[in-house]
Amino acid sequence: MSAGFEKADTSSEIDGASAEADLQTALFDVVCDSLSAAFIIYDKNDHLIFASRQTLDYFPLPAEMLKPGTRLRDFLGAMYDTGIRQQYDVRQGGSLSREDWLSQKIASHWRERFDAVERHGADSWVRFVKRRLPGGYGVTIISDISENKKREEQWRSDLERVQLTEDILDNLPFPLFVKDRNLTYVAVNLAFCEKYQTSADEVLGRKSGDLFSEEIAKRFEESDRHVLETGEMSVSRQRQISRDGIERDIVSRKHRIGKPGRYFLVSTMQDLPRDGADLDEFGQASAITASSNQSYRRAYVPVPSGIARREPAAMEAIVPENFSGRKVLVVTADLAAETAALRTLTKYGFEACSVRGEDEEERFLEIATSSGILLDLLIIDNQMGMRCLELAEQYGIPALVMDGFQIANELTFQIARHFNRNSRSAAGSDADWEISISDDPVGLQVLVAEDNDINQIVFSQILEGLGYRHMLAATGDEAVRLWAEHRPQIVLMDISLPGFNGFEAARLIRQMEETGGGTRTPIIGVLTQAFERDRAECVKSGMNDVIMKPVSPDMLETVFQKYLMNEPVRAQN
Repeated sequence: MSAGFEKADTSSEIDGASAEADLQTALFDVVCDSLSAAFIIYDKNDHLIFASRQTLDYFPLPAEMLKPGTRLRDFLGAMYDTGIRQQYDVRQGGSLSREDWLSQKIASHWRERFDAVERHGADSWVRFVKRRLPGGYGVTIISDISENKKREEQWRSDLERVQLTEDILDNLPFPLFVKDRNLTYVAVNLAFCEKYQTSADEVLGRKSGDLFSEEIAKRFEESDRHVLETGEMSVSRQRQISRDGIERDIVSRKHRIGKPGRYFLVSTMQDLPRDGADLDEFGQASAITASSNQSYRRAYVPVPSGIARREPAAMEAIVPENFSGRKVLVVTADLAAETAALRTLTKYGFEACSVRGEDEEERFLEIATSSGILLDLLIIDNQMGMRCLELAEQYGIPALVMDGFQIANELTFQIARHFNRNSRSAAGSDADWEISISDDPVGLQVLVAEDNDINQIVFSQILEGLGYRHMLAATGDEAVRLWAEHRPQIVLMDISLPGFNGFEAARLIRQMEETGGGTRTPIIGVLTQAFERDRAECVKSGMNDVIMKPVSPDMLETVFQKYLMNEPVRAQN
């Protein structure tokens, strides 16, 4: 009787163990289904303990190869015999025999950690994750990552296509820009930035009204909206003046691209030859082909060797529609510069005259004021002394300070840029451009040249918090004048300013220091991005150092400790 009970108890235990094993197998299969992966588990003797049925989705193996107790070597051999892995190895340039292949794979299964991705077929990618546990048990997880790989390849292809498009646009010899349906700049090429001596970061996200005068911006946006609303191409012709004084007729073409609700405006600009001349490229051509009636001409232009990129083009300013009625006084003792300036001003319709010293300037301004004559601009030779600038400030007349060469050769360019950009600044704010933390500018320590309203607030808050007496200038011209009047201990100079840009303002300050024989004021360039060309230009223009936006109290304090020669006299609260 007891033997019978013992036999029954043993049978019960075996049935219980079998049921538990079946439950574990079922649970493993459910987990594999939920993870969309196949699991293979083997013991320290490399015998399979468990192989999920999802393994058959990856390899057309006989079902009996998944049974517990199967040797790992036999399992891998059956996998090899399917031909899938063999095809993969051939594509990878491999020529392993079956035994060598098996030895290599078994060795990978005995590594503590091993990950591999293999390509099976034209568009199938499989990932193998192998782990060998301290107790000798091994686990292999097989998962299909084909979709991830396709997305990765598509992303890489899209990125290469975007990069190629940017390279193409940047290497076009003519300026190009793109605006969205809100007339905001969303793309500009290198030629556009070179033409207007700006950077993409200074243009992107802004509108014409932020870059040009109100009059010119209005004209641009009128044609932009017409093209976006009608789909008609716009072709316009306008006159521009380069820094070297050369006038060019520019043809602008605007096209609408995209789909309804996602339209974009693409605009290109090209110089028109004057007096029937060829385009510049024809003069550099190695060969020219022309039809019999000259209606068709093609030129092949060699690319100079060793040149990675084009030299920056001279900055250009768009000429306002009409200068007539504007009154300009030129202050210079240079007879050649005076003659050239008056000839240029008269050509463009200005009412212009000249004086040759600060005394003559003072008497002229007194008479003009008493007679009710309002001057629009003073052109002052930088050799004339500070009194000339002080008189301009006293009578509230905008002034441009230039050297004799600029007056003789760049006058039209400088004036066109002044009226284009300063009229926009005046229209955008009723407040005075000059901001000071004190009514008394005596003992000025920091002069900040910055035209962005938000950045002005940031500088003011930081400097006020640190206790430094400071003033702000919104244009390069005002920065030079404030420096001449107050001789600050240090200048923080934004490089992109209306009027004179930061480089020009720094050069002019250095010239005036050499003339006056005074000490050199530290000038720190303030950059938006760390372009090497901007850093080099800062050094070339006479700046002592550069800092990057956004600025912080620690950053400015470090600069002041390095460059302020005397112990700072903090502003009194």
